[in-house]
Amino acid sequence: MSDIQQNLFSAEEMRQAEKSNVSQQQGPVTCLGMEFENDEARRAYFREELRKKLPELRKIEGFPIGEDDDIINLSDPPYYTACPNPWLNVFIAEWEEEKEQLLKEGKRKVDFEVKEPYASDVSEGKNNPIYNAHSYHTKVPHPAIMRYILHYTQPGDIIYDGFAGTGMVGVAASKCAHPESLSLIQSKSETKLFGRRHAICGDLSPYASFISYIYNTPVNPQIFENKANEIIDEVEKELGWMYETKHINGQKGIINFVVWSDVFLCPNCGKEIVYYNEGVDNENKVINESFPCPHCNKTLTKKELERCKISVFDKSLQKTVLQTKCVPVLIKYTTPDGKRHEKKPDAFDLELISRIQSMDVPFWFPTDKMMNKDGRWGEQWRTFHEGMNNVHHFFTKRNLYIAAALYSKTIGKGVLNAMMTSYLVNIGSRMARYKMGKSGNVNMPGTLYVASATAEQNLFNGYRGKIKDFVKAFSTENKGIVNVASASHSLLDNNSVDYIFTDPPFGDNIMYSELNFIQESWLRVKTHNQEEAIMSPFYNKGISEYYGLMYHCFLDYYRVLKPGRWITIEFSNTRAAVWNAIQRALQSVGFVIASVSSIDKKQSSYNAVTSTTAVKQDLVITCYKPTDELTNKLALNNSNKDSVWDFITEHLAHLPVHLERGNATTTVVERSPKILYDRLISYYVQHGYQIPMDAQEFQAGLRERFIERDGMYFTAPQAAEYEEKRKHTSDFVPMGLIVSDEANGIEWLKLQLREPKTYQEISPEWMQAVNGLKKGDVLPELKDILEENFIEDETGHWHVPDLEKQIDLEKLKHKSLMKEFNLYKEMAQKPRARIKEVRVEALREGFKQCFKDKDFATILLLGDKIPQNILTEDEVLLQYYDIAQMRS
Repeated sequence: MSDIQQNLFSAEEMRQAEKSNVSQQQGPVTCLGMEFENDEARRAYFREELRKKLPELRKIEGFPIGEDDDIINLSDPPYYTACPNPWLNVFIAEWEEEKEQLLKEGKRKVDFEVKEPYASDVSEGKNNPIYNAHSYHTKVPHPAIMRYILHYTQPGDIIYDGFAGTGMVGVAASKCAHPESLSLIQSKSETKLFGRRHAICGDLSPYASFISYIYNTPVNPQIFENKANEIIDEVEKELGWMYETKHINGQKGIINFVVWSDVFLCPNCGKEIVYYNEGVDNENKVINESFPCPHCNKTLTKKELERCKISVFDKSLQKTVLQTKCVPVLIKYTTPDGKRHEKKPDAFDLELISRIQSMDVPFWFPTDKMMNKDGRWGEQWRTFHEGMNNVHHFFTKRNLYIAAALYSKTIGKGVLNAMMTSYLVNIGSRMARYKMGKSGNVNMPGTLYVASATAEQNLFNGYRGKIKDFVKAFSTENKGIVNVASASHSLLDNNSVDYIFTDPPFGDNIMYSELNFIQESWLRVKTHNQEEAIMSPFYNKGISEYYGLMYHCFLDYYRVLKPGRWITIEFSNTRAAVWNAIQRALQSVGFVIASVSSIDKKQSSYNAVTSTTAVKQDLVITCYKPTDELTNKLALNNSNKDSVWDFITEHLAHLPVHLERGNATTTVVERSPKILYDRLISYYVQHGYQIPMDAQEFQAGLRERFIERDGMYFTAPQAAEYEEKRKHTSDFVPMGLIVSDEANGIEWLKLQLREPKTYQEISPEWMQAVNGLKKGDVLPELKDILEENFIEDETGHWHVPDLEKQIDLEKLKHKSLMKEFNLYKEMAQKPRARIKEVRVEALREGFKQCFKDKDFATILLLGDKIPQNILTEDEVLLQYYDIAQMRS
């Protein structure tokens, strides 16, 4: 056996590996008040402590799948644990003490308070070294996160992300101590905000958390580069012959990659067809939609073909498996003079492949069965490959052999191990698609797709390129606390963190546990996906289950966040039902939404979102946790109408005063009467309080107590600030409402009728504005909406009514809506009745009345009879339905 061959990793081998860990400090270190000779001693001590705690930690929901030794070996405690981290609150106690010293040094403010959400354009590209070093399914560039951290926190503050992914929140927190952060601070007078924040990053995925640990661990780039190249050179010296080929003159060449093609059977003649030879037009760099069979000349499409199957004895599994036949069809290589060439595999190449296929791999590699259920593949499987049911089947024998050899030299070495996972699956596996004439043969993001023409990469070349990427990304400054944990079951104490920035899963967009399965098999610790907040019919998780999972995660966020502090949620999903589930979950646990914005990364614009049914961009949801003073006051006096104005006063204090788009002032949607009333209703309903006033009385109270400017409401000091800032802009941009339902239509008409108009003037614009109506939602005729909500004068012009007349109209409208609601109620009581179309405004009015009357049974009855998209896509109906379910 060679000097690099090892089959299992013993405890002694792990200890030896730690001695060359490039992220460790060789001199004396202090950790949590204890002195250690060096990092190796610190790591050894805390690993033993972690081992003692594992039996209790295993009882926590979301604990990863893995043996004790594998969890311990992957961890670098107390800074990183491949399981829930039992030292989180010890770190927090230490950081709270540090705040006192920062105050003395003038680096913190005693009276620091953030009243308004971050309200500036956010535009950050993904082309930075940290973002690119290690790929992952979703990431927010850390400079974008820094902008939020610098706004909501001050040096020494504690930031938390329970859906941390690759730990960009931790990187951003550390980078706030870097001079680059000065350019991101909105006000130059706030330069004291420059300084490190402390971050705690958690994620359910061991793979994501491991990457997060690498990014949030101090690393000496030069030491890493030297050690990584040393390992690659050592393995290449012994196994480099596996990538050799022969040039036409017999000269040795080094393979860059080999193209492999699936083999199919012709449905007409039954003979074999090499897909690459017939289906790929390599000269024109296109895939042929149809092609003739080379044997019988019948015109075929790929869909008509059947894969050719072969029986292969799998020594690792000690059994015969049936697999799709694949053959090498093209080799791209480089000769010693540096010139690139390509050729079809010859006798030398085929003999080399045959030789490697017959060899036993003397190193450990994962053979885990893929994450299937009842013999079926999960959500991320996009094509069928017979026999690819185990992790090692995703690699050619050559790349599996070399990957296992490299892995044997990097296991237990932290960042070196991360280098392995960064390249191995996305580019070094059979998922790397051959891209004709294009640079980079990479996998298809977001799936475990194996194409019919794949590129077997030279791993040595690939890893040398990755070393350069990592060297650019690593820093000796980055330092955060990382653990593998469910966001719904953190070990953090109540009211212990100062700010939360989080990027949760987007419903059914990405199945993280499936996509991470291969990498986690190499790490030997896997995601326990019962707690995974996704939507998937395969795992019996629909919108209700997704909402429940997100509810519990946000409930824990609410618990650990200090009162009066902020949470920012970055979110991306095109489905209104998923978007509503996120908003419902946030409001259900007690958060109050202060701002919903979209980030247009291409156009660098910051747009207010006014329709929850048209989510087409990444969104930033800003919420705050109410102060204890307000929470206690409302709990004691919620039936008192004055409590409404206590809530609105605090809420207005948390909204942006002025937003600019270019040189124009734009509407702060959250300051409109409708949205203010919606937030009030949501808070009262979610807390089980009776709503003490209707919309008309609420709007009358707004006019009496607050100042209206441009359709928005302000406190007196805010109004003065708004007017001053408004002077310096050239124009005003009103709310760009889309009429997606009746409520939005009424708000749209209020804006249009600031200057009276006739029906004929309004109608063409109305038809253009109507867009995105939900299936099953009945929108009344424009004439009916005008008659119910506005006043027509003797000249035929429609006006926004004055307060007294509006109250009269609302009373009449209430009677009309309740009459319609009672018709739906009668229909729903009939056996097997289904209501296909409804007027959503009538349902909202009826549900509100049922809530007031404590008639929860009617809410549930109608909620189950109406179209489910109407229920799941309407935030108002859903909140009443949820409460009815809990109260029934």
